[in-house]
Amino acid sequence: MDSGERLNGIQEVSGSIPLISTIQIREVQKTVETTRFQRFFCFLKSHFYGKTVRLIFAAKILNQAATMEETFKDFLTSRKIKGVAEKTLQTYSFHLHAVSKHLDIQKDIAELNKRDLEHMIASMRERGLSANTINSYTRTLKSFFSWCNGEGLTAVNLPLYKAEETVKEIYTDAELKALLKKPDVRKCTFAEFRDWAIVNFLLNSGCRAATVRAIQIRDLDLDNSLVYYRHTKNKKAQVIPLCSPMTAILREYLRVRGGAAADYLFCTERGEQLTENALRQSIVRYNKRRGVEKTSIHLFRHTFARKYLIDCGGDAFTLQRLLGHSTLNMTKHYCAIFDTDITKNYDSLSPLAQLKGGENRIKMEA
Repeated sequence: MDSGERLNGIQEVSGSIPLISTIQIREVQKTVETTRFQRFFCFLKSHFYGKTVRLIFAAKILNQAATMEETFKDFLTSRKIKGVAEKTLQTYSFHLHAVSKHLDIQKDIAELNKRDLEHMIASMRERGLSANTINSYTRTLKSFFSWCNGEGLTAVNLPLYKAEETVKEIYTDAELKALLKKPDVRKCTFAEFRDWAIVNFLLNSGCRAATVRAIQIRDLDLDNSLVYYRHTKNKKAQVIPLCSPMTAILREYLRVRGGAAADYLFCTERGEQLTENALRQSIVRYNKRRGVEKTSIHLFRHTFARKYLIDCGGDAFTLQRLLGHSTLNMTKHYCAIFDTDITKNYDSLSPLAQLKGGENRIKMEA
């Protein structure tokens, strides 16, 4: 087919931006004879292949049916182009692998329907997966199918799993007391002193493990008790306050650690950046040496969030900014509130109690 020739139902392609929708491509496949169809496919590949994910999809649909697994790989590619964090992409891949035990991912993506997804959720429940786990998987799939719908590949709306999420576990006050106790700097190793500083930092900020690893010495402004997060999950820089005790801890830590401005703040004994696994294993060893069986780094994030709101009287909107969440809905997962939390110090928080506090009570006459 000549590049200037037009096909019925197909828009022309201008520059590097394809205007051909997937649905239109399918219509062409039904109406154009095989030889002319193949020529059109070759034209697309020679002129536009690799320029956009949509054209890659168009080529696949013209050539052969795409499975859910194949389509998911292109979804990951599109998310990577959008700047989604590598850790998130790894989580998406893990979720797809887990979902494959409950859903046929070799099925043609265009043939998947709502009933398939309902059966998937039923299978997860029958096998005893927790509500939190099912919700994590369905959130990933909702993002995937939303993207597929936008590409014209499917018209599927994943049903929401309505089961109530379990309350997030946190470190107890007794556990925190053990973890926050300062080691003897004359006897401890650098690794123990560093891990103590990290645990304090996690409880001060509630930040993610990846953020802790990425902080450089130049990101600290101790004179103003601030730390700058240049590398975050949502790609947005943040400025986070440091409490007075944390500022003092970091000053002492830097006297031991030394280093140049561009060096990573929390490093190995050789001054190198901590890997994800090294950080995780360090906290596991540190916690167990202090007699604490819980070893999750992310648990400090949940602990910070709940204590900020309940024990310290902070507000959810400020907490959202401190945690780096784009929406308040994301923050609520960190803020499971027990009945005892609701009643705690309620008189000091209730608008009615504040208004009524100084009034004289009306006495009923006998």
